[in-house]
Amino acid sequence: MSVTVRVPTTLRTLTAGASEVEVEGATVSAVLESLESAHPGFKDRLLDADGSLRRFVNLYVADDDVRFRDGLDTAVDDGATVSIIPAVAGG
Repeated sequence: MSVTVRVPTTLRTLTAGASEVEVEGATVSAVLESLESAHPGFKDRLLDADGSLRRFVNLYVADDDVRFRDGLDTAVDDGATVSIIPAVAGG
C-alpha cells in the first residue's frame, strides 16, 4: 500500500529536503517503520522510548488526528496521506 507522508520543514534534513515521500504501510505504525527504513532518524524524533508518539508531534491520516482514532494502529488506506505536524506553542 503506497502512502504519501508530508514532512515538516524541521525534519526535511532526513529526507534530503523532500517535503513529501512515498512509503508503504497499512497502519500508521507500519508507515513509520517504512519511513524509518527509507530515511533513518524519524523514529527517534517522532516516538519516545516506550514507542509512543511524542507529546509534541501530531500525526494525521487524511484530516484525522490519530490520537482520536486508533493511535499508531490507525489504518491507512492505499493512496492516503499521512501528515507529520509538530506542535506549536506560544504565548
